[in-house]
Amino acid sequence: MNAYEIPLSAKPQLFSIALGGVTYKMTLRWNVPAAAWMLDIADATGKPMAGSIPLVTGVDLLGQYAYLGFTGKLVVQTDHDPDAVPTFDNIGATGHLYFVTS
Repeated sequence: MNAYEIPLSAKPQLFSIALGGVTYKMTLRWNVPAAAWMLDIADATGKPMAGSIPLVTGVDLLGQYAYLGFTGKLVVQTDHDPDAVPTFDNIGATGHLYFVTS
């Protein structure tokens, strides 16, 4: 199993990234009412694939989207407490998003 950290910072962001040989556009934003980071994934042309995925721990964030052909898992973990959900301030520092392949 290989895990690759997706570099993030504590601010809303839009970026392109290659995962498993496929380029995606990702949008990360903070949802104030839910007090959680949310992720939108689009293909390289910007066509939406999956939206408003909360960055929660303990699950494969892409699991429910297996039919879209992702070649790995997205998982979230926080240093020193793998079950703690990343906060607004710690994402990219001690809160991490990983793409995991087998």
